Amino acid sequence: MNNINFEILDLRAFLSVVELGSFHRAAEFLNLSQPALSRRIQKLEQSIGAPLLERTTRHVAATAMGSELLPLVQRMLEEFDTSLFAMRDLGPNRGGLVTIACIPTAAFYFLPKVIRQFKVEYPNIRFRILDLTATEGLKAVARGEAEFGINIVGNSDPDLVFDKLADDPFVLAARKDHPLASNPNIGWRDLEPYPLITVHRSSGNRTLLDAALARSNMKLRWFYEVTHLSTSLGLVEAGLGISVLPKMATPQEDHPFLVTRPIRNPEISRAIGIVRRRGGSLSPAAERFMTMLLGLWTQK
Repeated sequence: MNNINFEILDLRAFLSVVELGSFHRAAEFLNLSQPALSRRIQKLEQSIGAPLLERTTRHVAATAMGSELLPLVQRMLEEFDTSLFAMRDLGPNRGGLVTIACIPTAAFYFLPKVIRQFKVEYPNIRFRILDLTATEGLKAVARGEAEFGINIVGNSDPDLVFDKLADDPFVLAARKDHPLASNPNIGWRDLEPYPLITVHRSSGNRTLLDAALARSNMKLRWFYEVTHLSTSLGLVEAGLGISVLPKMATPQEDHPFLVTRPIRNPEISRAIGIVRRRGGSLSPAAERFMTMLLGLWTQK
């Protein structure tokens, strides 16, 4: 197995050239000679095994490989710098950065609630939240752009590990004045008379729903199709229809206009979990936050 051999300054050289668009300006910024800067870039490219920069007479830009590497380099350097400054403080005031790739349905209501509780104990730890689709979120974790992710369990990538958090049932979201809002026993066929708002069929949630209903010889008859579940809640609030969405994506506290109700016959849920790289290590801040996530769900 070949070792990837580079130094922190090699990464800073690459990042500076991309951000400043010039070898000359990057060399001045890093207080290096241009030949020394070029050697740093060449060393990094040799370690990666591909060109990272396209050089013209007037401008320098990242190649496709360089563009893919850029967010990882930015995160690595920011975490490195943050860790150095935080080393002197080992108590609750210690700083740090946690980068998470989170599916939007969990990022909207669930994640802020957990972060709020975490910040009580660790107020100086910062968060970068990549709210991505399930597929893109897995890629971000696999590439190292995020330390870990909150995603739908079920991917078979051998390089990723899932720790299950919870089963997240699909529920009905309706206005409080809707006829179904007062019905405690709702089945899927009860939805048929009303305009239904659902997410696009390319969504992982829609794929899961369609497959589960097909096994019961049922199909969603939608009236509005949206890309984001948060949009569906807006349409429901406006009185344009009802929506089916994961409970985690709905308001967790009393809402002035909306209610959620379980849907049975059949009950359909998705498994939500923490995804991380197999064999990878987390920063102390990310380790503490992931431990809290798992602990909160264990207590439920």
